[in-house]
Formats: sequence, C-alpha cells, structure tokens
Amino acid sequence: MIAHPDSTGMEWKRLRSMSEEVCMAVYTVLDRKAVNRLVKDYGLGRLSTVQGISAGSVNTHYGLESTKGKFILRIDEVKDTSDAQREIDFLLFLRKHGFPCPRPVVDKNGSYLQEYEKKAVSIYRHRAGKDFSAATLTTDHIEKIGQALARLHLIGQEYDTPIRNRFAFDRVRSIYQNLRGRIAVHLKHIGHVLDDEIAHQEEYREEKLPKGMIHGDLFPDNVLFRGGRVVGVLDFEAACFGKLIADLATAVNAMCYYEERYHIGRFNALLDGYQSERTLSLAEWDAFPNELRFSAFRFTLTRLRDFFFRHMDEKRRVNKDYREFFHRLRILRRERSGGMDQMLLTMATGYDYRKYQKIHAEEKGVNA
Repeated sequence: MIAHPDSTGMEWKRLRSMSEEVCMAVYTVLDRKAVNRLVKDYGLGRLSTVQGISAGSVNTHYGLESTKGKFILRIDEVKDTSDAQREIDFLLFLRKHGFPCPRPVVDKNGSYLQEYEKKAVSIYRHRAGKDFSAATLTTDHIEKIGQALARLHLIGQEYDTPIRNRFAFDRVRSIYQNLRGRIAVHLKHIGHVLDDEIAHQEEYREEKLPKGMIHGDLFPDNVLFRGGRVVGVLDFEAACFGKLIADLATAVNAMCYYEERYHIGRFNALLDGYQSERTLSLAEWDAFPNELRFSAFRFTLTRLRDFFFRHMDEKRRVNKDYREFFHRLRILRRERSGGMDQMLLTMATGYDYRKYQKIHAEEKGVNA
C-alpha cells in the first residue's frame, strides 16, 4: 500500500480501499489532507511513501519514508491523549538513560502528540534491526533479551512518574467478571478452569514484591537485533508501574514456549541474562510460578475480549488466538505436560544456588 503526497483523488481512494483489504492492523485510515498536515507539522521533508503496517493488534501504524528518513506513525486506538503522553514521557526518560527504545519526534510547536479523529497521533524514528519469531530465537538471543529487560527494570525503578497498571489483578478480575457470562455460554469447556484460576489468584497472589516501571508486553517481535546485539525494544503501549517479576513472567511465556511446551534451555538463558544485571530476591523466586500463571490467565482473557468476542471486519485486524495462552495456563497449572516440572525445579533451587555460588566465590577470594 503506497501513496505519494501528490496522489490524485482517485489514487488516494484506491489507497483507502487497499488499507481496508490488506492492512489487517490498520483500524484508522488516514486521509490525504491529514497525512500532508502531519508531514509538514513534524518537519519530515518531502514524503515519498505511506504504507500501512499489518503487524501489531491494538493500535494503527503506518510506515513513512521521506527525504528526512524513515518513520513510524502511530494512532492510539485505546489510550487517550493524556495516557499517550505518559508513555512518551517514559520513552524520553529511557532514552536519556541510554536504553534502546523508540525515539519520539517533536513537531514544530514542541509537541510529541497531535490528534486525528479525536485519537492521539505520534511519530517515531524508524529503528533498523531484525526481530525473530519464538521458533527462530536462539538461547543467545534470549539471554541478551534477559539482560535488556533487567536493565529496563533497573532504570525504571528511578522513574518518579508511575503509570497505572491496566493489567493489575483488580483490573484483570474486572475483565474476567465482564466476560464470565459470555464464556459460560460460548466456551463451557474452559469456563471451569478460568473460574478455578481466578479463585487461586484471589488467594495466593503476592503484592509485596519489588516494583518499578515495566514493559508489560515483551514478545519476540518487540525486540530488534543487529550484529547479535539488542538494538531496539519496541511497543511500550502496556508499560506501567508493576511487579518486576510479573514482567519477567510474561517474557518467559513469550520467549520460552513453542511447539506446545516450555523449553528449559530457553528459560535458563533468559534467567541467566536477567540475573547478570539484576538478581531476583527469594520472594520473587517464590512468587515466580504464580506470576507465570497470572500472565497466562491475563493474556487468555484479553485475547478473548479483544479478538474472540470483539465483532470487527476480519479483513481489518490481526487475530490472536486465546487458546495459545490457555494452553500455557493448563501447563502452568500442571493439568497437562509441557515442561513445567523442569522450570519448577529451577525456581526451587535458583535462589539457593546463586546464593551458594556467591558465598563460594567470596571464600575463594579470602583464601587466595
């Protein structure tokens, strides 16, 4: 889907049609006048192409190419302007501390946000790099992702303007309560599992754990590599103040599971990378199994809400199957095999093992 700024009305009409037919994650179609205005206001130079991006599922994205380089235009479909600004403020803080996150572009009036059809619009510099699917990630990739996540957590603990967590337990419970009746009618075979899981989380969740700013949605397609290094961590739409171990649990569910099971080599690589920067506390190790379950539960529910029960033209969205995370949840609940036993063993010994290694290293230093 390519358009030139001097396109005729007929060509622009064809662009809109192609947006609807091809770009599955383009929910809001920009008109020519809006694109020209944004290009001018953000000082992007002479624009050559506009292309809808099919990746992603929540917001609308366009790729822009101009004489000033490549850019990503984002239209927030969920957040209002104030929430979108909070996300940008956090990105600016991370960039100030050298973290490789998206770079927002400021317009001629010094603002990072504009509006289109009452939705927040922002523009970011394109970041070159390659992402990998869960199937093609190597343990070296995963270890480096663990390091990057820990660095994000360490930097984020210094951020003094926390963003509310849209996926804290109370909010996820509210999502569940709103969906429960529909689940009971359409998905009776999974309803009892979800009922039991919410009761389990009510009783066993632990809130007194290290907190700070977290990414909230660290999946493989949100990490860019170049030359074996992490050069970009993308999509901070879910970034918020929350439990650090919860963020790590989501990364485990995203990076360490494929072909319907968890892989202990990947899990160890992620934890080794993470703990090379930040050591987990005993309380976090204890809470780890339950945080994995809560993460799987959360994504099961949000995918049910956003995709299974949300009526929308199938040609205009990316469909994400709730069953992918429901399968994870059943493994984490030990209702089916899939690598959970090995992870539990690592969690049970992880803290003591690393504590022993530290004492052993100190003893060697004294005796040297």
